[in-house]
Amino acid sequence: MIAKTIFAMGGGGFTMEPANPLLDDFVLSLSPATRPRVLFLPTASGDTLAQMNAFQARFAGRRCIPEQLSLFRLHGAKRPLAETVMAQDIVYVGGGSMRNMLAIWRAHGLDALLTEAWRRGTVLAGLSAGAMCWFEGGVTCSSGPPEPITGVGLLEGSLSVHADGEPARLPVWLASVRSGALPGGWAVDDGVGLLFEGSKFVRAVSSRPGAGAQRVDAVEGELVRHRVDVELLGSRDGLPLGGEDDAVRELRELRRMREGIGAEPDLGEL
Repeated sequence: MIAKTIFAMGGGGFTMEPANPLLDDFVLSLSPATRPRVLFLPTASGDTLAQMNAFQARFAGRRCIPEQLSLFRLHGAKRPLAETVMAQDIVYVGGGSMRNMLAIWRAHGLDALLTEAWRRGTVLAGLSAGAMCWFEGGVTCSSGPPEPITGVGLLEGSLSVHADGEPARLPVWLASVRSGALPGGWAVDDGVGLLFEGSKFVRAVSSRPGAGAQRVDAVEGELVRHRVDVELLGSRDGLPLGGEDDAVRELRELRRMREGIGAEPDLGEL
């Protein structure tokens, strides 16, 4: 049976965490290929060089074959769009304007190509707009204030991203779920990714200590909220490994201090 895998990140990865490769390494681990072909789609950002350079900097030295596709520069393409997409093991979609991205995808028929690639076993991954697009809907700031938007619909439900980094999104999403404008779904912090096999949610992971996720549904006009268990990537004995940021270094220093006075570290208190 062909696996149909989608990994949706609320924020993070190479565009938001240049010193922390945990989420991007997790993306690579989702393909069974020894050196997976990874295609980056920076459409939502307008194919900016900043995102494209960041992708190259992160993936060029890893166990993969990285490639980028600019829909704004197809005049230089060496092969048809369909051939490029179908040759990939992983398609990684960047953040930006979800509304503009989907409009451009539809103009080129890329939404249908990505759907077919997913059905054939290509892993679909992305953050922010590149995560919400796979769901029935989400909340976009493409036109300024946060508002509901319809996605491609490969996954049932909706997704709200940047729950901690852009807090103005969450109330709009909750109100939309309550009113029925959006179906129930997930809200995720920056650094958190949700893994789906087929249409089934199977796992939540994070590159940051303390980042979280929640599932929210409307039942008879009332919101029912459940916290989602999130696994910290690269952890050993409760401590994250690799890609250290200030929070990670603080945890390590606290552990060293506690071990220095003979106390057993209890990171559950942090």
